[in-house]
Amino acid sequence: MNTSIRIGVTGSGFMGRTHVEAAKRAPEAELVAVAGGGRSKGLAEDYQIAWEPNAEALIARDDIDAVVISTPHHVHYEEAVLAAEAGKHALIEKPLATSVEDCDRLIDVFNAKDLTLAVGYHQRFRQSNQTVQKLIADGAIGQVRCIQMAALFDIAALRADEGFGGAWSWWTDPRSKGHILNSGPHNIDLCRWWTGQDIRRVTAHCGTFREENPNENTTMALWEFSDGAMAQFWSSSVCPTPGFENEDFRFRIMGDEGVIDANPFGQIILGKAGETEVVYEQPKVAFDDASQAFVADARMQAYADQISAFIGRISGKETDCGTAEDGRAAVAAIIAMLESSESSQQRNV
Repeated sequence: MNTSIRIGVTGSGFMGRTHVEAAKRAPEAELVAVAGGGRSKGLAEDYQIAWEPNAEALIARDDIDAVVISTPHHVHYEEAVLAAEAGKHALIEKPLATSVEDCDRLIDVFNAKDLTLAVGYHQRFRQSNQTVQKLIADGAIGQVRCIQMAALFDIAALRADEGFGGAWSWWTDPRSKGHILNSGPHNIDLCRWWTGQDIRRVTAHCGTFREENPNENTTMALWEFSDGAMAQFWSSSVCPTPGFENEDFRFRIMGDEGVIDANPFGQIILGKAGETEVVYEQPKVAFDDASQAFVADARMQAYADQISAFIGRISGKETDCGTAEDGRAAVAAIIAMLESSESSQQRNV
């Protein structure tokens, strides 16, 4: 009996192609169709799958069981509602939506129809991040007290790479609200997943530098977790090239009994009792090289495993695939940071 889940993908940009490739690689998935964006027809031809002119047509197909939504942030909600109304499961590339209210509405509609709604937190499926999660769970550094994070890159350099293509118009669309909705979810989710704690209060200052953009592109923030742990978060999409070495995605974690210096794209270093040890080194992840991004196993492994975990969730299994509630938690913290900056006040999450 064929137990594969038939997948359609909306969006044909960098993440759309990523999810198409991931669905092709996942043994439990059958890749059926793609829609949305100026590159969707070429993407369908490249993978010899069906092409639809828009998300509505793709979601209406009766040979699709689940939709992976990788379109601009501000249309996630609309496409997900269409999927639920058509009886399709959905994996939404982060963020889940652009408001807490839309997250809640999505959770309600998918629950009412007994459908699986998941969010794209592929970082959970990198061995580097799984190593950190296990170290903390095993008590290697004791109770986590402080986390310092950086998420820095140069959007101008990415736009200049013809391999990534695209108009990037969604980046400056006010409905996108800010770069922090793009960068923040992974940091928030990893902290919650590693520690088992929720963010309960935030203080943030947000700004826009080096480009004409109505949206935030740089944030510095402090977070307080439900167990009293604290975190410092620095995010920017306009850090001039070459930036700071190994600070594009970096976590420094302090516990009562040791520290972890975590570069999910590089080394995971454990420090304890006056000694340091490299406990894991991630094979090179070609996230910033368009010629390798969709073919390199080191990058695509996490996305393919995420698709498999999503399908597992559809089948009723417990997996590490991000839940809708995990997606909501990130959006709630991000909206609180934007509101904190606007009001110059601490915000509860």
